[in-house]
Amino acid sequence: MTTTGGIKPDEAGAVRNGEELDAAAVDAWLKPRLPDLVGTPRVTQYSGGASNWTYRLEYENNDLILRRPPAGTKAKSAHDMGREYSVQKALRPVFPYVPEMIAYCDDATVLGTPFYIMRRIPGIIPRARLPKGLRLDPPTARKLCLNLIDRLVELHKVDADKVGLSSMGKGPGYARRQIEGWSERYVKARTWNVPGFKKVRDWLKKNTPADVATCVIHNDFRLDNIVLDLEDPTRIIGILDWEMATLGDPLMDLGNSLAYWIQADDNFIMRMVSRQPTHLPGMLKRQEVVEYYCGKMGFKPENFLLYEVYGLFRLAVIVQQIYYRYHHRQTRNPAFKRFWIITHVIDRQCRRLIRKSGF
Repeated sequence: MTTTGGIKPDEAGAVRNGEELDAAAVDAWLKPRLPDLVGTPRVTQYSGGASNWTYRLEYENNDLILRRPPAGTKAKSAHDMGREYSVQKALRPVFPYVPEMIAYCDDATVLGTPFYIMRRIPGIIPRARLPKGLRLDPPTARKLCLNLIDRLVELHKVDADKVGLSSMGKGPGYARRQIEGWSERYVKARTWNVPGFKKVRDWLKKNTPADVATCVIHNDFRLDNIVLDLEDPTRIIGILDWEMATLGDPLMDLGNSLAYWIQADDNFIMRMVSRQPTHLPGMLKRQEVVEYYCGKMGFKPENFLLYEVYGLFRLAVIVQQIYYRYHHRQTRNPAFKRFWIITHVIDRQCRRLIRKSGF
C-alpha cells in the first residue's frame, strides 16, 4: 500500500556559506518586471544540485525560483542561463511539465552573473530517501517508473521545428561529438588522484554509433529532477534542470538517465551515492527501462550497452568537473570532498560493461 500521510512539498534549506545571494539587488531588479510582488523575499537554497545554484524566493504573494551559475571554472558551453531559460520558454506550450519562466537577467551589475527567475512548482521531488510520510508499494513504484519513461518518450516526440528549437542542435553526428567532447572535458578536469579513462575513451571512440534519430533531449532526465503531485505520487507535474537540453540522439539521452539508475544489486558505493530511489522494490531494472522505452519509440535495444557505457563515462566527467572545483578550492561544499572515489568506481563499472559487451 502507498501512503502519503502528512507529506510536505520539497523545501529549500539554509544558504550555503560562500553562496549567499544579494536579495536586495534581485528584489530591486525583479519588482519592475513583477509589479504585484509584495514584501521582500525570504531566501533559501536547494541543496540537491551540484551544478547551477538554485534559490527559493518566497514573497508574501509569490513563490519563485532563481537559477544562477556556480562560482569557479566553468565548461565552455555549460551554465548558459539565457539558453536554459529560452529552451524552457519554448517547450512549455507543448510540454506542460516545464516550469513557467518569469524573467531572464544578463545584466552583470545585478549579481555579477546571468540568472533567471521561474515559478516554483510545489510537490514531491523523489530523492534517494523519500520524504517523511511517503511510502511506495511495489505496484506504485513500478507505475511511477513507467510514467517517468512515458514523459521521456513524450519529450522525444516533440516537434522541434514547431516550437522554434530546430536551430538548437548541430545536425548529424551528435553521438560522435558527444564522445569526443566529453573525452576532452575529462582530460582537462583530471586531477592526480583519478584514473585516465583511456581504455574507456578509446573504446567509445572506436565504437561510436550513428545517430538513430534527432530530437529534443533533456540530458539529465532522472527521478530527482521531477516534481510529483502531493496527492498522487505517481503523477509527474514538473520536470526541472534543463541546462543541458539540446537536439540530439534519444538513445544517448536514455544512456545518460541509466547512469543514475542505481539498482538494489549494484555495488555499495554506487548505492551510497545514489540520488534517486530506483533501488526500491517494484522499480524497474535498467534492462526493463531500455526494453519499455525502445518498445514505445520503435527502436531495437540491440547493443544498448554502448549507450550505457557512454552515460556512465559522461557521469564520471560531470563528477570529476565538480571535484576539480573542490580540489582547486573554487567551492567549499563538503559534499564534493570524496567525489574522486566515485570517479574510480565508474571507471571500473565501464570496464566491466565493455568486457560484457563483446565489442
